[in-house]
Amino acid sequence: MDEAEGTAREWRQIAHEGLGRRFLMLDPMRRNFKDREVDSANEIVEFDLQDVRDADIILVNYNKASIGTSMEVFYAAHDLGKFVVGFSPFEFKECNPWMVKFCTKILPSLEEAIAYISEHFVQQAY
Repeated sequence: MDEAEGTAREWRQIAHEGLGRRFLMLDPMRRNFKDREVDSANEIVEFDLQDVRDADIILVNYNKASIGTSMEVFYAAHDLGKFVVGFSPFEFKECNPWMVKFCTKILPSLEEAIAYISEHFVQQAY
């Protein structure tokens, strides 16, 4: 929310390049509600919640406070027991306690989050 479209798409593209060959990526930006946010509010929330239900792992860009992101993280972790991996420029002491509590892991960069997911969730051939 309130993120420049290019910035919001850029990190998602990097995540897709790093994980897309091994995971089906559910990008909420695949839906276009531009200029219809107000009359589509319920639709937007329901689609986002459906994506959370459909996901096995949630990857979160925690670069600023976001009510929607926080709600999705809480729903994923608390209600559904999903694994939530966040990445954030904030030091641990600057993170909101709710995000700390409900993100399973918060890493300092997207690249580290991609490496973490790859290490722990990609089945290795032995």
